[in-house]
Amino acid sequence: MTREDATAAPVPVRWPQGKTAAAALTFDVDAESAVLSADPQSVGRLTVMSHQAYGPLTGVPRILRLLERHRVRATFFVPGFTAERYPSVLARIVEAGHEVAHHSYRHESTIGMDRDTEARMIDRGLAALDAVAGVRPLGYRAPLWELNVHTPGLLIDRDFLYDSSMMDCDVPYILAEHGGPGARDIVEIPVHWALDDWEQYAFVPGITGSGLIESPQKVLEMWSLELDAYAAEGCCFVLTNHPFLSGRPSRLAALERLLERMTSMEGMWVATLGEIAAHTRELGLDARTFPTPSLEDGRG
Repeated sequence: MTREDATAAPVPVRWPQGKTAAAALTFDVDAESAVLSADPQSVGRLTVMSHQAYGPLTGVPRILRLLERHRVRATFFVPGFTAERYPSVLARIVEAGHEVAHHSYRHESTIGMDRDTEARMIDRGLAALDAVAGVRPLGYRAPLWELNVHTPGLLIDRDFLYDSSMMDCDVPYILAEHGGPGARDIVEIPVHWALDDWEQYAFVPGITGSGLIESPQKVLEMWSLELDAYAAEGCCFVLTNHPFLSGRPSRLAALERLLERMTSMEGMWVATLGEIAAHTRELGLDARTFPTPSLEDGRG
């Protein structure tokens, strides 16, 4: 995918109802899938599996209570494997009125995945969400936020409204599959590593993480600074959390303080990604395409 002018400034977003910025809480309900994808042999590590199961069994119910207290709707990205393993958890998310979006089947690494294999993975995830809860998601988030150049086309083929995996902007935009007349497109809602709890809290021995687990107070300070800066510039703050990480008591307490700050901000529109994507589509923004460098770039 290519962008005609990669240096162009982002198009300012006119937020609805006089709002001046937007924010969304998103939760990736990976459960065991993230670890099993990294190391299938971990299926026999009962403690590791219990660490991941904490997300759907304990973290999600606690998160749902938090969101109910503040009357905020969030977006839950659910792998098909999680939906099949924890159907009652998915049902609770749906019954509470939150958005359910697609997050692979088993959190497969898509790095270098060919088009046909990735298409089967997306379809298997779609089938699982439909079979378990009758959900047809509008949105997609790639495992590890790793899109391939063919991924947007696969999503467009399946009538997805938006993707939330890229990092080149602070506001949502229309991403074109290619340049020229008749180009197909999809809404992109950017994310960033700094707004992900994985980099702050994730540690599974032998699987991931450095062993350094940050204090929730430090994380709250960092995310509050980010939120304030996004609000000041009229941007779209997208926070990514994992229930097996941020669903733990002290971390969720810090998240609640962030949510209180967010909902008290004058001019801040707190919405689901589906709502933000629908608004972006309604704006009629010109599509941008993303630069894919050649291996020859930079060679003299």
